[in-house]
Amino acid sequence: MSPRALELALLLALAELVLALGPAEQGEAAVGAAPPGLAAFHRAAKVRSVGWGDSHAAECPPNPSPLLVSPQASWRLPGRYLVMLRAGSEAELRGTARRLQARAARRGHRAELLHVFHLLPAFLVRMSSDLLDTALKLPHVKYIEEDAYVFAQSIPWNLGRIVPPQPSSGAYSPPNKGDLVEIFLLDTSVQSTHREIEGKVTVTGFESIPEEDGTHFHRQASKCDSHGTHVAGVLSGRDAGVAAGAKIRSLRVLNCQGKGTVSGTLMALESIQRTLGARPYAPPVLLLPLAGARSPALNAGCRSMARTGAVVVAAAGNYKDDACLYSPASEPEVITVGATDSEDHPASIGTLGTNFGRCVDLFAPGDDIIGASSDCSTCFTARSGTSQAAAHVAGIAAVLLSAELQLSLAELRLRLLRFSSKNAVDTAWFPAEQRLQTPNSVAGLPTRLPAGEGEQLLCRSVWSERSGLARHGRAVARCASTEEMLSCSSFSRSSSGLGEHMEDKDGHRQCVAHSAFRGQGVYAIARCCTRPRAECQINTSSPAAEGAECSPGQHVLTGNTQHTGLQTSEPGGQGSMMTSPPAYAVDNSCVAAAVPGSSSAAAVAAELESFHGTAGMEALLSCVSLARCLSRVSRTIQALTCS
Repeated sequence: MSPRALELALLLALAELVLALGPAEQGEAAVGAAPPGLAAFHRAAKVRSVGWGDSHAAECPPNPSPLLVSPQASWRLPGRYLVMLRAGSEAELRGTARRLQARAARRGHRAELLHVFHLLPAFLVRMSSDLLDTALKLPHVKYIEEDAYVFAQSIPWNLGRIVPPQPSSGAYSPPNKGDLVEIFLLDTSVQSTHREIEGKVTVTGFESIPEEDGTHFHRQASKCDSHGTHVAGVLSGRDAGVAAGAKIRSLRVLNCQGKGTVSGTLMALESIQRTLGARPYAPPVLLLPLAGARSPALNAGCRSMARTGAVVVAAAGNYKDDACLYSPASEPEVITVGATDSEDHPASIGTLGTNFGRCVDLFAPGDDIIGASSDCSTCFTARSGTSQAAAHVAGIAAVLLSAELQLSLAELRLRLLRFSSKNAVDTAWFPAEQRLQTPNSVAGLPTRLPAGEGEQLLCRSVWSERSGLARHGRAVARCASTEEMLSCSSFSRSSSGLGEHMEDKDGHRQCVAHSAFRGQGVYAIARCCTRPRAECQINTSSPAAEGAECSPGQHVLTGNTQHTGLQTSEPGGQGSMMTSPPAYAVDNSCVAAAVPGSSSAAAVAAELESFHGTAGMEALLSCVSLARCLSRVSRTIQALTCS
C-alpha cells in the first residue's frame, strides 16, 4: 500500500471512530419530531475531522445529514427510510448499509435492509427512529427521507359524482367539511384507529347484538369491524369521505355476521335520545345502514327521533324489492336512500340489487365504493350496497347542516332533492308499476351553497300506495310532519277515478283519492312544501256551487281538487265516473297522460312566482288535468289558499 493510500485509510478509520461516539459525547441534541417545511429538516451541527499529514484541519460536509419527512402526518410511513448517498460505487453503498446494521446491533436494535436501488445511490431500510442519529452521521450519507404514501390523482368516482371536481385542482371540494355535525352510526363495531378515521370516531360502548349463528362460531376481530369501518370511512374519511370534518359516535347493533335485532336497534335509539338531552347546537344525524322486515315498532322509534329534531338516514335495502316492505326504510320521517353505480344505473348487489319505490327519497353512489378496510390500519377496500349509499347522503346532510344549523328535517330533505341530479337514473331497471313512484334523483352538492337558501320555497311529490279495487277504494298520501301540503291530485292507470280531496285528520292534512267502480285502483299524490311563515287553509264549495274562491286578504291560490261521491253501476249508465287524463308532478314539471281512446291530453300547472312580495321563488304547487265527464254530475271543488 502506498503512503498516500495508508494515510487515507487511517484518516477514514479515525473519522469513523469519532462519529461512532454517542450524542451525549458529541454534545448533539437528539433527533426529535421535525415540524413541516423542508428547512426544518436540516441539521446545523458540524464535526471537525482530523487531518493526517496536513498542517491544518479539514472541514467535513455538514454533519449530521438532513432528515426529510412528509409535512402531512397521515401520509408518513414511520420506520421505513430511504437513505440517499453521495455519488459512489455500489460497494460503498452496500458498505454503508452494513455499517448501519452493525451499529444498530451494538445498540440492541435491528436495521433491516429492504432494497438496494440501482436507479440512484440509495437503499431502503426498516429501522427504529432511535437509530436516526446514528444513520444521519454515517459517512457518504447525503440525506435520509422517511418513506411516504403517494396517491392516485383521480378522485374516487363516487366523490366526483357528489361534487364535480374543480378544473384547477381536480380534487373533491364540497362547500364545507361538515365540521359542526355529529353523526351517530348504528352498525357493527368500528376500527377507530384506522388512518382514515383516526381521531374522528368515538366508540360509545353501547352494544346490543344477538349471539352469532352456530355453537362454535368464531370470527377475527377485523371481520367484526369490516362493515362499520367502511361506512365510517365513507362518512368522514380523510381521503375518501364525503364529510371529512364530521365526528362519528359508534353504537354497535350488528354482530360479526352483520345481524342485529329490532329491539337492539330501538335500545340504541333510546340511548342516543338520552345522550342528546336538550336540542343540540346542530341537529344530529343518525345513520342506520341496515334493513329488516317492515316493523311498526322500529318505524315508530325512528319517527320519534325525527320529531325531536334528529335527521334519520337509512338504507333502502339490497333486495331488489319495494322499499316500503322494509324497516326503517318504510318510515316517512326517515330519509331513505337507494344505490346507483358509476353509470347512474340502479346498483346490482350480488344476485339482487337496490330497493326502489315510493318510500325511497333519492339515490346515491353505492357500487364499488372505496373506503377504509378493517384488515389493517392503512388498508382500503371496495364495497357495495345501500349502506354505502345512505352513508353518502348522511355525509351530505352533515355538510348542509353545517351551513344552516337551524334546518328542519323537511327543509333538509328538500335541499337534498334540490341539489340532486334529476332524471339521471335508468328507470327501465325498475318494475313497470314502480317507475312513476320511484324518484329519479341522484344525490349531489354544489361547490358553493347559494345565499338566502332559507327563504326558498321547495316542494316534492309524495305518492300513496295504490288503493284497492273495491267500490269505495281510497288512497291516502301524507306529508312529513314539518311540511305543508299545498296540493292534492290523483292518478289511475285506467284513467278513471272519482277525484280527490284534502282533509284534516289528527291535526295534519292528508290527500285522499277515490277509486272508481271497476277501475284499476288509484294513487293519491300530495305536493309537500316548506316555506317559512306560510299559513294555508282549505276552502270547500257546496256541491251546487260553481267553485271555491280564495279568502279575502293576502292569499295565493296554490292548488285545487275535485271529486264526486256518485258512482255508475253499469257501463253507459247515468253516473259520475270521470275519465280525466292522469296528471302528476315530476320535480317542477306537470305531466299528463292521454285517456285511453283519446288522442290528446292537457295539464294545468300552477306556479308561484312570488310570495309575500319576495321575488325569485318559483315552485310547482299544483298539477291537474283537464277533465271531461261522461255525464252531468254534482261535484265538490276545493281550493287551497295560503297567506
